[in-house]
Amino acid sequence: MKKPKPIFQKCIFWDVDFDRIDYDAKANFVIERVFERGDVEDIRQCRRYYGDEKVTIVLLNARFLPEHRMYLASAVIDKPLNEFRCYILRQLNPGLFPY
Repeated sequence: MKKPKPIFQKCIFWDVDFDRIDYDAKANFVIERVFERGDVEDIRQCRRYYGDEKVTIVLLNARFLPEHRMYLASAVIDKPLNEFRCYILRQLNPGLFPY
Protein backbone atom coordinates (compact mmCIF):
# COMPACT_ATOMS: atom_id res chain seq x y z
CA MET A 1 0.00 0.00 0.00
CA LYS A 2 1.36 3.38 -1.00
CA LYS A 3 1.67 6.13 1.59
CA PRO A 4 -0.34 9.29 0.94
CA LYS A 5 1.73 12.31 -0.01
CA PRO A 6 2.41 14.81 2.75
CA ILE A 7 0.67 18.16 2.50
CA PHE A 8 3.14 21.05 2.61
CA GLN A 9 2.75 24.75 1.99
CA LYS A 10 3.68 25.64 -1.59
CA CYS A 11 5.81 28.58 -0.44
CA ILE A 12 8.37 26.16 1.02
CA PHE A 13 9.19 24.95 -2.48
CA TRP A 14 8.98 28.31 -4.21
CA ASP A 15 11.81 27.58 -6.64
CA VAL A 16 10.68 24.19 -7.99
CA ASP A 17 7.56 22.85 -9.66
CA PHE A 18 5.57 21.87 -6.59
CA ASP A 19 3.33 19.38 -8.42
CA ARG A 20 6.27 17.42 -9.83
CA ILE A 21 8.25 16.87 -6.60
CA ASP A 22 9.24 13.23 -6.15
CA TYR A 23 9.03 12.88 -2.36
CA ASP A 24 10.86 9.55 -2.30
CA ALA A 25 13.69 10.22 -4.76
CA LYS A 26 14.39 13.71 -3.38
CA ALA A 27 13.86 12.92 0.31
CA ASN A 28 16.97 14.75 1.52
CA PHE A 29 16.02 17.92 -0.35
CA VAL A 30 12.43 17.82 0.93
CA ILE A 31 13.38 17.19 4.57
CA GLU A 32 16.04 19.92 4.61
CA ARG A 33 13.73 22.42 2.92
CA VAL A 34 10.83 21.68 5.28
CA PHE A 35 13.04 22.17 8.33
CA GLU A 36 14.55 25.30 6.81
CA ARG A 37 11.33 27.05 5.78
CA GLY A 38 8.32 25.13 7.10
CA ASP A 39 6.15 25.67 10.14
CA VAL A 40 5.27 23.19 12.88
CA GLU A 41 2.55 21.45 10.87
CA ASP A 42 4.88 21.00 7.89
CA ILE A 43 7.49 19.43 10.18
CA ARG A 44 4.86 17.06 11.59
CA GLN A 45 3.82 16.03 8.07
CA CYS A 46 7.47 15.44 7.18
CA ARG A 47 8.08 13.27 10.25
CA ARG A 48 4.92 11.24 9.58
CA TYR A 49 5.86 10.58 5.96
CA TYR A 50 9.58 9.82 6.34
CA GLY A 51 9.78 8.58 9.91
CA ASP A 52 12.01 9.88 12.68
CA GLU A 53 15.00 7.71 11.74
CA LYS A 54 15.25 9.05 8.16
CA VAL A 55 14.64 12.65 9.32
CA THR A 56 17.37 12.34 11.95
CA ILE A 57 19.92 10.99 9.46
CA VAL A 58 19.18 13.71 6.92
CA LEU A 59 19.29 16.56 9.44
CA LEU A 60 22.52 15.39 11.05
CA ASN A 61 24.17 15.30 7.60
CA ALA A 62 22.71 18.54 6.20
CA ARG A 63 25.33 21.00 4.97
CA PHE A 64 23.30 24.08 5.88
CA LEU A 65 20.46 25.07 8.19
CA PRO A 66 19.86 28.58 9.51
CA GLU A 67 21.02 28.93 13.10
CA HIS A 68 17.54 29.21 14.61
CA ARG A 69 16.44 26.14 12.64
CA MET A 70 19.42 24.15 13.91
CA TYR A 71 18.16 24.71 17.44
CA LEU A 72 14.64 23.65 16.40
CA ALA A 73 15.94 20.52 14.65
CA SER A 74 18.06 19.69 17.69
CA ALA A 75 14.98 19.85 19.91
CA VAL A 76 12.78 17.89 17.50
CA ILE A 77 15.17 14.97 16.98
CA ASP A 78 16.66 15.19 20.50
CA LYS A 79 20.31 15.37 19.44
CA PRO A 80 22.95 17.87 20.65
CA LEU A 81 24.07 20.62 18.28
CA ASN A 82 27.63 19.33 18.07
CA GLU A 83 26.40 16.24 16.18
CA PHE A 84 25.02 18.35 13.31
CA ARG A 85 27.30 18.65 10.29
CA CYS A 86 26.02 22.17 9.57
CA TYR A 87 26.91 23.25 13.12
CA ILE A 88 30.45 21.86 12.79
CA LEU A 89 30.90 23.57 9.40
CA ARG A 90 29.66 26.85 10.89
CA GLN A 91 32.23 26.57 13.69
CA LEU A 92 35.03 25.90 11.19
CA ASN A 93 34.11 28.97 9.09
CA PRO A 94 33.35 31.84 11.45
CA GLY A 95 32.05 35.09 10.04
CA LEU A 96 33.75 38.43 10.14
CA PHE A 97 34.66 39.82 13.52
CA PRO A 98 31.95 42.34 14.46
CA TYR A 99 33.55 45.77 14.98
